[in-house]
Amino acid sequence: MKKSLLFCLFIFISLTACDKKATTSQSITKEVFGKISESETADIFTLKNAAGMEVKITNYGGIITSWTAPDRNGKYENINLGYDNLADYQKSSPYFGALIGRFGNRIANGKFTLDGKTYSLAINNKPNTLHGGKKGFDKVLWTATPIEGEEPALKLTYLSKDGEEGYPGNLTVEVVYTLTKDNALKMDYKATTDKATVINLTNHAYFNLTGNPDNTILDHEIMIHADKYLPVSSTLIPTGKLEDVKGTPFDFTKSEKIGARINDTTNVQIKNGGGYDHCWVFSENGQKMQSLITLYEPTSGRVMEVQSSEPAVQFYSGNFLVTTPKKGTEMFKKRAGLCLETQHFPDSPNQANFPTTVLRPNEEYKSSTVYRFGIR
Repeated sequence: MKKSLLFCLFIFISLTACDKKATTSQSITKEVFGKISESETADIFTLKNAAGMEVKITNYGGIITSWTAPDRNGKYENINLGYDNLADYQKSSPYFGALIGRFGNRIANGKFTLDGKTYSLAINNKPNTLHGGKKGFDKVLWTATPIEGEEPALKLTYLSKDGEEGYPGNLTVEVVYTLTKDNALKMDYKATTDKATVINLTNHAYFNLTGNPDNTILDHEIMIHADKYLPVSSTLIPTGKLEDVKGTPFDFTKSEKIGARINDTTNVQIKNGGGYDHCWVFSENGQKMQSLITLYEPTSGRVMEVQSSEPAVQFYSGNFLVTTPKKGTEMFKKRAGLCLETQHFPDSPNQANFPTTVLRPNEEYKSSTVYRFGIR
């Protein structure tokens, strides 16, 4: 009788454990990632959905360090370039997977005028300011709050103080990463300020859908639902014009291999960017979510769809990765990854005909972007 009762109890406990495992197949966990200083430690959070996708995010810079996606055979591999330790991000990262702010992309000569006052910013991409300055949002420690549920999420908050990197206003920023049931990562951005300022937030993930950074992205096929782009000067500042993509290497209105025209230096814009490092324009102001880009990698069958409320995307084809350390003395290959940075136009504070990036007190900055994976 006792044996029967013990057996029944064992079965009950086993079934309960199985049920618990089934209901927690989607999860968010936390580990220490490394020391920033004697008093500060960065953590890393792993978001996992029931389908098997995993995204690792550290609160240092809001960086996505790893992001797995299935190929056509169901094999999950990391499609995100990055490092496995904090020290490498602090030492030499080209914004791998990071949150970018206060202002994504370039501001010409590190200056802009707002309400009659000229502000001077940190110059970190001579002669311009790039991605927020010398210590942008990619290099600060965010306050992290894990959110458990059917779709695990991580909320990151940061107070950028008045005068940080030269920008005006105390800016309160919130970014929420949500891993959805259907293998998408959603990024929701919010911000408020106590003084008029400029803002242009984005994420700088580098994608390689082969799952192997020893491969380049040149055979990836991309379709960009935009018929205009922003030509740039030799220092990659927009000229102020919106030009048609038709008849140029920038026409991806039909799916094309990235490598097909990337080295056509007879085109002055390809020459200026060293390949693709340009902004494609989808709408004048943004606000509503719209489908912007489809990226396909034929050997794995992976497909990535990009949707956003932003009016533009900076497509960067990893032209300068060859100078980035990988491990030890090994370097990343040129064009081992590509970035699709949803944003407002570069240098908007200096270009009156571009959509405004000014945020004022009693207003709220809001933006959303979704990267969704499938197979073909």
